[in-house]
Amino acid sequence: MFNTKSNIETQKHTNAKTPNIEKGSCVISQGTFIEGKIKTSEGLRLDGTIVGEVNCEKKLVMGQSGKIEGIVNCNESFIKGRIDGELTVKGVLHLLNTAFITGKIKARKMIVDEGAAYNGECLIGEQHFGQEALKV
Repeated sequence: MFNTKSNIETQKHTNAKTPNIEKGSCVISQGTFIEGKIKTSEGLRLDGTIVGEVNCEKKLVMGQSGKIEGIVNCNESFIKGRIDGELTVKGVLHLLNTAFITGKIKARKMIVDEGAAYNGECLIGEQHFGQEALKV
């Protein structure tokens, strides 16, 4: 009934909301399954499943039920779901508390919240991006 400060802090981490995406972004709802390639010049909110390739020129936001098996390229990402494959983020990769990544990660910057996990190769920093990526 009465929350102590430590209980409130715990609730903030376990109930952390996935950031919103901008108006005009693509939304793939929970229960949706897509096999193939997706390319968008806007942001993408994913709560469903994609098997294949995802190319998102803006922000990729994955809810806890979101799942990708394949290759992901995006400018910025906030992940609460699961990715099995390759993830390349030209800017900041933020793994929130329920994120789980298996495979290769490449990002300029990475933030990992308590509870998030990754298993595989992890390349973080400007040095992993060629001259063509600097034009983003």
